[in-house]
Amino acid sequence: MDNQRYETISSLFEVVSTLERKWSNEWNQLNDLGFSKTHILLLDLLAKEGPKRPSLIAERLKITTGGVTVLTSKLLKSGYIQKTQSANDRRVSQIAITPEGRKALEQSKTPVMALVHSMFGMLSNEEIQTLHNIFEKCLENYPYK
Repeated sequence: MDNQRYETISSLFEVVSTLERKWSNEWNQLNDLGFSKTHILLLDLLAKEGPKRPSLIAERLKITTGGVTVLTSKLLKSGYIQKTQSANDRRVSQIAITPEGRKALEQSKTPVMALVHSMFGMLSNEEIQTLHNIFEKCLENYPYK
């Protein structure tokens, strides 16, 4: 890798790290539910697509199955999701959102939209699409799952 490319990538890494820190701080200030952005993404996934197996949740959220266990523990304790086991195979479980979880998801929309506007409101629709495409390309080609 040549020096110019290295410097540019290092600078990009610094910008992305700074943005993530700022976004996390803002989320923590706006969020009165006490859940992470990934908790909200999980509730949203279940609300939109219905019950899912933990392995599919891990795949969709691009986290490990251990990460799903950590996420679901807090949501289970809060009554926002429920875990059911298959009658045919007790090793197979599914996670579903509860009515309380739907209420919490609805309550999170205001802080989520405020954060999204803060993050991307200054970009045009075309710039947002380009950024999305770039991030998707990075995720698709990331060497570690």
